[in-house]
Amino acid sequence: MPSMNKSQVDVEALIALATHKEIPLEQLITEIETGVLEAYYLTLEPKRQARAVIDRESGEICILVPTFNEIGERISEDRDEPEGFARTVTSTVRQVIKLKMRATNDAEIVGEFTASVGDVISGVVQQGRDPKMINVNLGRVEGRIPPQEQVPGELYNHGDRIKCFVVEVKQGLKGPEIMLSRSHPALVKQLFAFEVPEINDRIVEIMAVAREAGHRTKLAVKTHRAGVSPKGSLIGPMGSRARAVMDELHGEKIDIVDWSEDPAEFVAAALAPAKVSSVEITDLATRSAKVIVPDYQLSLAIGKDGQNARLAARLTGWRIDIHPDTVVPAATDAAL
Repeated sequence: MPSMNKSQVDVEALIALATHKEIPLEQLITEIETGVLEAYYLTLEPKRQARAVIDRESGEICILVPTFNEIGERISEDRDEPEGFARTVTSTVRQVIKLKMRATNDAEIVGEFTASVGDVISGVVQQGRDPKMINVNLGRVEGRIPPQEQVPGELYNHGDRIKCFVVEVKQGLKGPEIMLSRSHPALVKQLFAFEVPEINDRIVEIMAVAREAGHRTKLAVKTHRAGVSPKGSLIGPMGSRARAVMDELHGEKIDIVDWSEDPAEFVAAALAPAKVSSVEITDLATRSAKVIVPDYQLSLAIGKDGQNARLAARLTGWRIDIHPDTVVPAATDAAL
């Protein structure tokens, strides 16, 4: 902090500070002058049209009040030095510099984390005042996981290290605000990108994700290289890659299916682990499909509380109508 001597600021220290924080020196000086002038107008008898001036060489700070002749022309400027104002100037300069440094630091943090929006970052869970809001220490700043971005049933204990999806970064009234998510579908996609080199090498691509956080996620994958199994790449040797992601998600089930440009094939694959007998595209305009499954696979295809069918529909973007292959005999007329 530049040292003050009465109404004077250390210009060399101010230059060093501006250089270190990459702030234009003139901008910093102007903000100090504005702050000092505002403080002056809070004194008992401020003069009209006064201005605060910092000498760019000596660092002396003074209040100049204009003097006008009979026809209203400015003919001179005189100093006004209210009693005790030097102390006010000292505290004002320090406050202005402190606020400027905070604003600069906040801008750096916002810029740094804005580049991480859409990515996954790790942090340590911290206790906060609001029990509904989960605070995560990210190093220079804390992020927050609001209730709508938390996973039902997932526990966040103080000191736990967790990975989170960065949803939004902005400058708030009290500093940078970083909204994180544990329930976002893209979190699963990014976690697999950490584990699967073929994704980063663009050999394998995750085409679609549907998730009911804490319960089940479906991923549709494709390969861009012949001979490379996209599902095998994500599952990994002995299931190690998929298991690592599931461990991070505390056991959330994950279905990995083949993506296809053929909607019938894609719908059939999306209903895994159920076996599908046939898929009929009934209406292209409404993206509706009729699916026939073996009778013993019907409950599996629909899933508990309809979850499997619901996730398959969300994954494919198609309305899926599931029927068993059992044919109900038509009623016959009674014999006369």
